[in-house]
Amino acid sequence: MADEEAYAARDRLLRSISEVNDLPALGSSVSRVVQLASSDDDSVRDLASYVLSDVALTQKILRLSNSVVYRSYSGAPVTTVSKAIFMLGFDTVKTSALAMMLVDRMARKHADCVRVELERSLSASVIGRELARRGQFKDAEEAAVAALFKNMGRLLVAVHDEDLYKQIDVLIEAGNHTPLQASMQVLGCSFDMLAESVLAEWNIPDSIIKALAPLPQGIVRPAKTRQEWMQQVAVFSATATTLIPRLASLDATLNPTQLEAAGRTLLSRYGSAFSLERESLTQLMTDAAREIRILTNQTVEGGAVEEESEAAQAQAQAGVDSDLPEELLMAIDDGSEDMNSDARHPSGKPVNARAQLMAGVRDVTEMLASGRCKVNDLILLVLETLYRSMGFRFATVCLRDIKTEQYRARISMGESHLARQAGFVFSATTKRDLFNLAMDKDVDLMISDASVPKIRELIPEWHRHLLPNARSFIILPLVVQNKPFGFFYADRAQPAPEGVPPDETTLIRTLKGQVVAALAAR
Repeated sequence: MADEEAYAARDRLLRSISEVNDLPALGSSVSRVVQLASSDDDSVRDLASYVLSDVALTQKILRLSNSVVYRSYSGAPVTTVSKAIFMLGFDTVKTSALAMMLVDRMARKHADCVRVELERSLSASVIGRELARRGQFKDAEEAAVAALFKNMGRLLVAVHDEDLYKQIDVLIEAGNHTPLQASMQVLGCSFDMLAESVLAEWNIPDSIIKALAPLPQGIVRPAKTRQEWMQQVAVFSATATTLIPRLASLDATLNPTQLEAAGRTLLSRYGSAFSLERESLTQLMTDAAREIRILTNQTVEGGAVEEESEAAQAQAQAGVDSDLPEELLMAIDDGSEDMNSDARHPSGKPVNARAQLMAGVRDVTEMLASGRCKVNDLILLVLETLYRSMGFRFATVCLRDIKTEQYRARISMGESHLARQAGFVFSATTKRDLFNLAMDKDVDLMISDASVPKIRELIPEWHRHLLPNARSFIILPLVVQNKPFGFFYADRAQPAPEGVPPDETTLIRTLKGQVVAALAAR
């Protein structure tokens, strides 16, 4: 193909990519998640809020968390995104969410080539994450993101022009062209250059885009800088998925003979860079294959929950912590079937609210018992538990600012949560309204119908303006050692005549009490 034809093909491809209506929205979403850094305490909150804003993404993350590989030590199901982040780790949820977002937008064309490239991207991201876990550099999760995007060029061609994709593959399979030579002949540019141009439009950080560049030929030496190491991780991960195709379909334990030829190639070039030997490479790929199979099942395959073997079920059951209160364990068993119900009251409150609240109490207990729980993580988990289990449309945690004598929303989730959080601020010195009365008297308020005249009289003007259609809501004060610290707030757009029965009230107060105790112990 002449150069002019290659450039024309590339221009057609770029026009096709740019004309896809939802690609800019995908780019904006991807950029937002990519820029969350695990070293930032606010990022866990922001990641949880982002995932919760997408119902389909929430369900996929929860299904992933409940697969046998990731099951918690108690064997109990994960019902909140906050618990999923705590249990799986920030980096795993972040890269998994990115992969799921790409699949959702790009798997609409069900061509085999799209499926193959999506599997390669997912596989590379998992291998990159395994290397990042073993790496020495700070904020290493960027390497896993770079590995995910390393295959973006091939994926874009597969999605937007299958004919060009097949032309390139024919040249490669004939054995006379390298992937670079084939893409240059057909497109007039490399796959990496194509990926870089799209990712730059998405405002992906330069450190990730630079990591997509090819490495020099020959043996790769240990990296001297974090940027060089990220580049090595991205190239190694992509190479491994090419040499060991269909990792997602392999058994959880790989036969070393399956890795023999690929292993020699990988070790000869990358062994020194990553301090890998045959045994450690086999272990790395075994660990990666197990995660790849689960992630692919939850994304490319459409996401049926992995079936557990009897042995896996027995192992999970054997892992239940015998130190947990007997009453709690009984409640977990008795409520397990209820957890799968989608039935709701007209207000939006789940019929199985009690079972979900009980699961939240269990999750908080596990988190506290782990010894690695931050107060912010605990508050986020309790907020999400209230939000999901009670069917609220908006939920937030407000903290008292001593300097300004104001209460201000700090963490929120649900419908229009960012806009509402920005406006959720009021004076802590006003005495005659529901919020300050609740704080002054340390009284939990659970309002089932805000239109009742006596209630409406006590609703402050700022609340009526910010949330004019709030018809049922709760206010749960956080008073630590007799000093007002803040409160939980959550509401619905419908009245809730079903109310909050005593058993649910007890569980809600237990959740709040665990937060107050953690704050007091700081």
